[in-house]
Amino acid sequence: MGLKAALPKYELYLYTAVLGVAVIWAGSWVLEASSENVNRKSFRENVKPGWHYFGRKMDVADFEWMMWFTTFRNHILFALAGHVIFAKIFTLLAPKHRSFIFGLYGGLAVLVTMGWTFMALVLSHCFILYSVALVKKKWMCFLAGLTTLASIKLEPYNSWQESLVTGSFDLQDILFYGGCGFSIFRCMSFALENCEKKDGNYSFCDLFKYNFYLPFFFFGPIMTFDRFHAQANDTKLTRQEREMWNITTRALLHLGVILVVDVFFHYLYILTIPSDMKLVKQLSDWCLGALAYSNLVYDWVKAAVMFGVINTVARLDHLDPPQPPKCITMLYVFAETHFDRGINDWLCKYVYDYIGGNHDRIFKELLATFCTFAITTLWLGPCELVYIWSFFNCFGLNFELWVAKFFSIPPFSTIEGVMGEAMSRRIRGVFNAANFWTIVLYNVLALNNLEFAKMVGRRLIFKGFPLSTLSVLMVTYCGVQLVKERERQQAIQEEAEAADGKEKVE
Repeated sequence: MGLKAALPKYELYLYTAVLGVAVIWAGSWVLEASSENVNRKSFRENVKPGWHYFGRKMDVADFEWMMWFTTFRNHILFALAGHVIFAKIFTLLAPKHRSFIFGLYGGLAVLVTMGWTFMALVLSHCFILYSVALVKKKWMCFLAGLTTLASIKLEPYNSWQESLVTGSFDLQDILFYGGCGFSIFRCMSFALENCEKKDGNYSFCDLFKYNFYLPFFFFGPIMTFDRFHAQANDTKLTRQEREMWNITTRALLHLGVILVVDVFFHYLYILTIPSDMKLVKQLSDWCLGALAYSNLVYDWVKAAVMFGVINTVARLDHLDPPQPPKCITMLYVFAETHFDRGINDWLCKYVYDYIGGNHDRIFKELLATFCTFAITTLWLGPCELVYIWSFFNCFGLNFELWVAKFFSIPPFSTIEGVMGEAMSRRIRGVFNAANFWTIVLYNVLALNNLEFAKMVGRRLIFKGFPLSTLSVLMVTYCGVQLVKERERQQAIQEEAEAADGKEKVE
């Protein structure tokens, strides 16, 4: 209910004004904290000299961002550019064999980068899961896949396998765990799709081409085998109208975002400040809330840009890769919360939706979420912080269903039906605003640290009550209503487009 509920325009303008003022106000607190503490001893490791013409130091706390767009930028660009060139040449010369060229180039790149022992290790994982896939038993595929995944996540097996990789360079650990982890998930997707294949089996060559597609190999995103196999083997390679223009526009947009983030890192030390708990205790409630929120926004931006760069290459190969994650600002329900749409799509297809069905039955939903977050915990690497993160996100997902079930029974459903859609939307917005901050708190602990998340929770919920608590909720409520309005407009537009399409068919 409330999808088509329109609020008065003056009310939406008021929400926009309040939200804009609040963002500027909170941002000024973070800017002040960054500027006044730039020379703290605790900042020396993560705040380094940046672009000299800014005259300010730069927050370099995120190794992954620095790796992609500073330290190893040229290496990554060289590998992806080589893939694009080879893929384009062989797509023109032999379009029927382009998927094999994808796999061959990717396999050679992995071999040159990581050595023959790593290549042999990944191929051994592929052989194991391919052999199990021939049995066509899903439970055996899951058992073999999760056991293989556990072997690179749990001691002493992961240390033993990592020691097989010879040589030493800065990215070795990241490429090892990223390459092996994503490879195992892809092999599991292949095995599960082979179980669905009624006539015969897919070949090991199909698995090799799928697994060693270089843009996806080390860093993802994961594209399920059925989608990749159909698209990579499609010989009718045509572009839609303005498709190349859209690809170029997105590439330039990603470049612009990279530059904007680098500029922000010179003024807002949002990644370094949470690591100094002595400083955090001195900050205002608004500053803490802004830090927690901005860390999640940054993590979304990082995922969107990194996957966006990879997806640009994939689109040049005539593939339709997983979309970037949904912005944290647009999230107010746990059911839509994710930071890696590829992993999310994989888990939904093979675990969450498979077990949970329509997600309207409490026990099935509990079982589906438990299994989903159990696999996610193994994927992230079991530790105390991951256990806490998984528990609270699993609880949040189930709690939403319990609340929805509770308020769907009389007299609550009757009262909501009487009050009208606009008022229903306002009341739901209050609950959504509170839910938004539970999403922030449950996820910021995984991005920063547990102590920072506990500090933000205590200050915004207990010590800051009622002034800070209610003011933050009021601002969040304004944001939620603006998001709901955007969703309402999109729903109306989609309905109109669907109606036009139906008229054209008739």
